[in-house]
Amino acid sequence: MNIEKFQESMYKLVVETSTKLPKDVRRAIKAAKERENAGTRAAMSLATITNNIKMADEQVSPICQDTGLPTFKIKTPVGVNQLELKEAIKKAIVQATKEGKLRPNSVDSLTGDNSGDNLGIGLPVIKFDQWEKDYIDVRLILKGGGCENKNIQYSLPCELEGLGRAGRDLDGIRKCILHSVYQAQGQGCSAGFIGVGIGGDRSSGYDLAKEQLFRPVDDVNPNEDLRKLEEYILENANKLGIGTMGFGGEATLLGCKIGVMHRIPASFYVSVAYNCWAFRRMGVSVDAKTGEIIDWAYQDGEFIDFKETEAEKEAAAAGTSEKVITLQAPITEEQIRSLKVGDVVQINGMMYTGRDAIHKYLMDHDAPVDLNGQVIYHCGPVMLKDEDGKWHVKAAGPTTSIREEPYQGDIMKKFGIRAVIGKGGMGPKTLAALNEHGGVYLNAIGGAAQYYADCIKEVEGVDLLQFGIPEAMWHLRVEGFKAVVTMDSHGNSLHADVDKSSLEKLAQFKDPVFK
Repeated sequence: MNIEKFQESMYKLVVETSTKLPKDVRRAIKAAKERENAGTRAAMSLATITNNIKMADEQVSPICQDTGLPTFKIKTPVGVNQLELKEAIKKAIVQATKEGKLRPNSVDSLTGDNSGDNLGIGLPVIKFDQWEKDYIDVRLILKGGGCENKNIQYSLPCELEGLGRAGRDLDGIRKCILHSVYQAQGQGCSAGFIGVGIGGDRSSGYDLAKEQLFRPVDDVNPNEDLRKLEEYILENANKLGIGTMGFGGEATLLGCKIGVMHRIPASFYVSVAYNCWAFRRMGVSVDAKTGEIIDWAYQDGEFIDFKETEAEKEAAAAGTSEKVITLQAPITEEQIRSLKVGDVVQINGMMYTGRDAIHKYLMDHDAPVDLNGQVIYHCGPVMLKDEDGKWHVKAAGPTTSIREEPYQGDIMKKFGIRAVIGKGGMGPKTLAALNEHGGVYLNAIGGAAQYYADCIKEVEGVDLLQFGIPEAMWHLRVEGFKAVVTMDSHGNSLHADVDKSSLEKLAQFKDPVFK
């Protein structure tokens, strides 16, 4: 094989997967957008999402700043040197990272050090299989941390909140899958897709679940029982009212794929791999001799380019012109106290990124900058430095905020921070601190990394870069950075409200359906 050509093919696959959603995913998002009620927060979110997809297409930049953990599933003819393929893939990953198509996401689990090139022990994940065909089939999924953290595994029988007992039968499986959608809420960047693995052990069950995500969105399960279950879940999960970003609405789930394998008598696992709307998986067929791409997977059917029509632009402008509240950082407590859940705001001025490492650091140290009245953005951007040493933002969407729940309230009060931006909401400790201190939580649209990168006009500095690019504190000057107030300073939380209402709706599915 021409291994250099194969490496080039793998680089093309990585770039395409990171920057362009496949046709079947685009069609699912378009259908969700069309059935959403106009003028709602969910409709606004879907409009932002489709705008972001278009921007990523045009700029060949990451759809989401969390470019995930690259996972390859490869089928090779007998006799192909898999060791050579693995090394070529690693080189392609390094190149894509250097060029800003992937964010450096490989972190040493013991030291916290970021390798900077997406390589490390066990990374990227590459799983080989052999087959009798004469070409190589390579599938790649880039699954970010926000949706990965909402994966869940059930051991049957079990008790499920809102649904009661789930037994070792098809109906128990049904309950587990519905519960998996409920528990994800907006933290996994809904509306999402799920892959389900029934059986196996704890590890093979998760492998089977993730493998289902490689199936086309519109395929039909050959197992009649599973076909019926997939259709049932897709229909009824959307009745939970969780909606896009967890804002409430009609579109909660865009796809459900279920696989089954044998198990041992003592164990009965149902494993669910949750994937966000930014469903980045692609595949290629590669000539086993030349290393060149023969064909691309997931290319059947209509291509949706999400080009906004003039009518849509006018409608969007008319719908938001009098409803958006402008905040200039630094922000006063009086301004914060005037906000309420549901308000749409746009921020001008400075904001400072802070994720897990920054929050842990700030608990025990002084801040490197004056944060009084300022905005913290839960974001791990994709950054590139030009020849003059100046940093540029390539992608900058929000990360899942709930991870910072142990720290957030204390840090806001300690430094006088007035606003926190992220996705998925936060918990009761943060809500209490917002009320006491005079703060607000703003929900940005998860995955909309190009949309928000366009709002960042200048990178004015960076601190704590020793934590790695995603975890450093970036100083960003922004204009027109839009987000929705979902937790205010008066004790109100949209996230808590949606969780409560969706749990009540989940309970309607308690009675057996499949016997």
